[in-house]
Amino acid sequence: MSDLYEKLDVQTPEQISLEFSLAGLGSRALALLFDSLIQLAVAIALALAIAYYGRSLRLYWVWASNWMTAVAFFLFFCLYWGYFALFEILWSGQTPGKRHAQIRVISSSGRPITAFEGVARNFLRAIDSLFLYGVAALVAGLDKENRRLGDMVAGTVVVHDTRSVEDTMWYSNETRTATTLGDVAGFITPTEFQLIEVFLARRLDLPAEVRLKQAEIIAGRVGQKLKIEPANRPANEDFLEDVARRYRDGARYR
Repeated sequence: MSDLYEKLDVQTPEQISLEFSLAGLGSRALALLFDSLIQLAVAIALALAIAYYGRSLRLYWVWASNWMTAVAFFLFFCLYWGYFALFEILWSGQTPGKRHAQIRVISSSGRPITAFEGVARNFLRAIDSLFLYGVAALVAGLDKENRRLGDMVAGTVVVHDTRSVEDTMWYSNETRTATTLGDVAGFITPTEFQLIEVFLARRLDLPAEVRLKQAEIIAGRVGQKLKIEPANRPANEDFLEDVARRYRDGARYR
């Protein structure tokens, strides 16, 4: 992880210390530009469709203009207010623009955002977007965690996302416990899986003694949930890799 990025240290309820790289104004502006272009393209397509069908309806229905105007306002309202919230909720804190810029919204506790947080952080977008998002840039520039008003209200932060790279680098090639693991997803909650995934993704940045201690704590908790005794499982990190792999193979996370 690059030292150029500001860091956010989060202490989880499990007493695990996680470190994230905060997304700066540049990355967030790139994501916003990408998303705005998508919104603009969709808005143009909607306007053309409404104009085309509205003209035909007016030939047969006297109230067509009023209804088409109402429909247009409703659709554009949903496009503006719902685009960011819906994508961030369904895509684990990402929109197409954020995915392109490789950033992600998470809760201040390090967990994936909830539906409430996704809606709440975008509720204040009307204020954040004033003066071409000048308000958001000013507030984020003054805040040590680069949060805009919506983030402060929802309790969220935007961080650099490294999953696309880490998905192929933090697993070893050998599966060690696949024959002994049953329905992992039936015992491990999405929150616990997120904890495993974040640890595996960040472990190379941790001091050796901290890394070993955290692996021991997490593996102990997961082993308890799966009813696998320490003597019957491999080294802690190998065990966590296998659990995460099996959970992913169950296609229940993404």
